[in-house]
Amino acid sequence: MNFRFVANQLGLLLVAISAGFVGLAIFGFVESRIPALAGSERAAVLAFLISAAVGGIAGAGIWLATRGPNKRLGRREALLLVGLTWLVGGTLAALPYRLWAAFHADVAPDQPFRRFVDCWFESVSGLTTTGATVLSNIQDLPPSLLLWRSITHWLGGLGIVVLFVAVLPSLGTGGKKLFRVESAGPRHEGVKPQISETSRSLWLIYLALTAACFLGYLIFGMSWFDALCHAFSTLSTGGLSTRDASIGFYQSVGIDTVAILFMAAAGVNFNLYYHISHGRWRPLWNDVELRVYLITKMVVLVVIAIPLVGHTIVLTTGEMVDGTPLNVLRHAGFAVAALHTGTGFGTADFALWPAFVQMTLIGGMFIGGCAGSTAGGIKVIRFWVALKVMASELEKAFRPDVVRPVKLGGSTIDAEMKLSVLAFLIGFVVMFILGAMAVHLAEGGDSPLLTSMTASLSCISNVGPGLGLVGPTANYGWMTPTSKIVLSLLMVLGRLEFFAIVVLFTPRFWRGG
Repeated sequence: MNFRFVANQLGLLLVAISAGFVGLAIFGFVESRIPALAGSERAAVLAFLISAAVGGIAGAGIWLATRGPNKRLGRREALLLVGLTWLVGGTLAALPYRLWAAFHADVAPDQPFRRFVDCWFESVSGLTTTGATVLSNIQDLPPSLLLWRSITHWLGGLGIVVLFVAVLPSLGTGGKKLFRVESAGPRHEGVKPQISETSRSLWLIYLALTAACFLGYLIFGMSWFDALCHAFSTLSTGGLSTRDASIGFYQSVGIDTVAILFMAAAGVNFNLYYHISHGRWRPLWNDVELRVYLITKMVVLVVIAIPLVGHTIVLTTGEMVDGTPLNVLRHAGFAVAALHTGTGFGTADFALWPAFVQMTLIGGMFIGGCAGSTAGGIKVIRFWVALKVMASELEKAFRPDVVRPVKLGGSTIDAEMKLSVLAFLIGFVVMFILGAMAVHLAEGGDSPLLTSMTASLSCISNVGPGLGLVGPTANYGWMTPTSKIVLSLLMVLGRLEFFAIVVLFTPRFWRGG
């Protein structure tokens, strides 16, 4: 195991995050000139500067101490680096929250950021694009901290590690191993021979879509600051907002429409956007996963919309609207896009909808978006492969002599892929159940089972809101520190799809061979 090189790259990560803190401190200094924000923003500026100093000195020291000619990055090193990147990065990302609460004289004693575990929960939620929050009165935070929350989303969306590979040629050929570990979904084929070129291409596409979303929000009335923060959260399918009422605060059909379109777009495999940008449309028409993704969302929308017609819809602002077909289409469509891509934005309190509708939405959280997207869940491709394999095994029950290959888009699904999908599904369900049990026990059995189960599912699927006490108008701030740690780990497990983290706890991984 090349610990020296892993530590060297982690040192660079700390330096990169610290450089970002300096930029945020400058932004906060400008904002602090506004009288209403002066005290809060000055505390934020100081918090960012100290965080930059801590991270910069530690990172530079680690990098200098571990420099050397040995640049080998094997499979085990890639796994270790990916896991530590999210855990170490999440810890440094939490530091400005805690320091702001310490320096700001007017912060209430019960403000969540007075506890580091809450700060860590918030930063991990941001980096893993989960969007679960411990905060209420979100709009009372200084703009620089709100911007940092959204930036953590945006960085985590396509992956800190993919950005690392794109800008750090020192990873060499090992960069491909790192990209394969971090990239979501069972398909890891590159769109260009050099993985660093692939990463740059994906980031440029990601940046272009974010800019388009930002302009859409601006056109329909958001301020430039809210538009920027929400664009970061939308394309990353994160969901952290600058408002307690989320997107519902704006009460705008135009803003809702922009959010729905770009949430759905973020749930599509980014490799398809690469092909489209080069004028190649055939991969788009031939992509089975995309067709299943779109058809599934449309079917779910119809299924949940029918029972909602005629029912009063309670918005996230607390207002109520009639369940006319147009209102139902608007808010049900938003809920499907937000929950099934793992974004977690809200315009209506779906926890008050009929039980059948809630169950259908929760089922979509399991499935998630496409492989190679920023969305969470088990991924559409795995869901479809599992259905194909199940249908094949069902046929064998009454036609044991028939040998029929299981195909996906004209390609035969081999035994390795079947086993991989099965292993992931088992791992997902096991971790979901263990997480729900751990949260229920950590709350002393006082947490309703619905709350514990949907909190676990929401965090491992990187969605954010659940049902019960963690519904779309609630938050996670009331939970015990143990529950928050468990849920934070579930977020990382879900973001890295289990194996990159779980493998670190196996003795054979450290023995090598």
